[in-house]
Parts: sequence; structure tokens; C-alpha cells
Amino acid sequence: MAEIVCARGLRHVYADGTCLDYGPRPFRVAQGERVAILGPNGGGKSTLLYHLLGLLEPTAGEVRVFGVAPARGWEKIRQRIGVVLQDPDQQIIAPTVRDDLAFSPRNYGLPSAEADRLVREVADELEIADLLDKVPHYLSGGQRQRVALAGALVLKPDLLVLDEPLESLDAHAKRDLIALLNRLHSERGMALVVTLHDVNLTPRFIDTVYVLAQGGAIVERGTPEQIFAQPELLAHHRLEPPVLGMLFQELRRRGHPVEPALTIERAVEQLDCLLERRHQASHAVGADGVPAES
Repeated sequence: MAEIVCARGLRHVYADGTCLDYGPRPFRVAQGERVAILGPNGGGKSTLLYHLLGLLEPTAGEVRVFGVAPARGWEKIRQRIGVVLQDPDQQIIAPTVRDDLAFSPRNYGLPSAEADRLVREVADELEIADLLDKVPHYLSGGQRQRVALAGALVLKPDLLVLDEPLESLDAHAKRDLIALLNRLHSERGMALVVTLHDVNLTPRFIDTVYVLAQGGAIVERGTPEQIFAQPELLAHHRLEPPVLGMLFQELRRRGHPVEPALTIERAVEQLDCLLERRHQASHAVGADGVPAES
């Protein structure tokens, strides 16, 4: 797949002297790839996003998004990138949901009819058509998150950047948002770059995980299965492994023949296999310990 994002040798020094150095490992995103950035507080997750969005310019190193340095050529690529901030209230600015979704199309000079068509399409796609005439700030947290996501998607971007999109949502809203992101990825082939705290949900919608150390250094890259099979790495960088990952690591430590599982579906498969083997073993041996006749 074609590479659409590359940050190499990135280093940023803030005015107060705080330095984030991402080290020699590059940060890369391929077309259609879903990438999560994990790390402790102060690990530089948001700063990395700000560089991808052209909000910061590197002190050292380089950043390329669709072949352009974002801090200097954002106008060339901004229509290809959708952004959802951690607090949706920071980006919902219009008096109604309809006006908010129409802001970007109108800002690009699209005719009113075309802007209205795009708004209707994205509202239907995200199932918020009934909210179009509502005042955004009276909506629930999950509804506001969908409105913010709709605003990011209205121009059909190739890359969606989300900063802690699950942080303020309840469990039901988190599941809904993940299902929605999976559907959008399947239908649009859109790439995602997401910062996360809740690692338990990562395997449900992420292809590749980057782990950042305190101070920004990229210390590991891999699939969720590869990353979460390294509890020492996670503990060293103050990250809690997914609960299912810890459960199946403990089962393996106790000698049970199970493979790692990070999702409910995979866990059920593994437990079904384990129970089936136990069932077969109990029928293969008689009460007196002598193998039963075939």
C-alpha cells in the first residue's frame, strides 16, 4: 500500500524548553491503514498529531503527509484530512448541526446545492439526519461525537485523525463509535491515526500500534497481538495490557493450550477449543483410569 504519512527524526522543543524527541524510528501510515499511538501522559501523542496536522513545525527532522510538509503546505492537503478533537465542543461552532456540517463545504466555495447534498449524505451515513436542526451543545456526548465526526467526514477525506476519540464516552457510545469507524473504513478504505488511552478496545479497530516512551521516543511498532504480547514493554511505559490479553497469558503460564486472544470473539473460540479438548479427554478415559474402548 502507498505510504501517505511519514515522520522521520522528528524532534520538537516548546517555548518553555520541553523537548519531545521521537528518535530514529520513523512513524509511517499506509493508505487504508488504521494506526493507534499509545504512550504515557507526556509521551508526545498529541504533539505528534499536531505535526501531522501542520499545527507545529519540527525543530528537527521532517514530516510528510501526502508528500507535503504540513506546516508549510497545509492548504494543499487539508481537504484530504479529517480531524476529530478530544473535546468535540472545540470544533462544533455553528448554531445548528446542519450549519456545522455545511461549514467546510461552504468554506471551500462549493455551491449551496452541492454543500446541502454532502451534508445529507454524511448525516444519513452516520445516522444523525434527525439531529440536523438541533442545537449541538444540547446533544449527548455520543451525539456530539458523531456530529464532530460527520464534520470531519463531510468532504470524504483519505485520512482521518482522531485525538482520544473514546475518552469522554460511556461504554455503549464507545462500542457504537468503534463499529462506525470499522464500517467507514470498510466502505471508504480510509486511513486512521488515533491516540488512545483505553487499550482494551484497540484490537477491535486497529491494524498497527506505535508505543511511545516518556519524552516521545518511538520504542515499538507492531500489530495489537505483537504489542500486547509484551507485558514488560507495556509496564515499563506505564501502559496496562488489555484484560483479555492478561487472562490468556495467565492461562498459558498455567499450562493450558490456548493461543493469545484480544477480542471477545477470539476468546470464545479459544475457550470452546479448550473445553472440547477437556470433554474429549474425559470420554477417552474410563472411571478406573483405563482408556475407554473405541
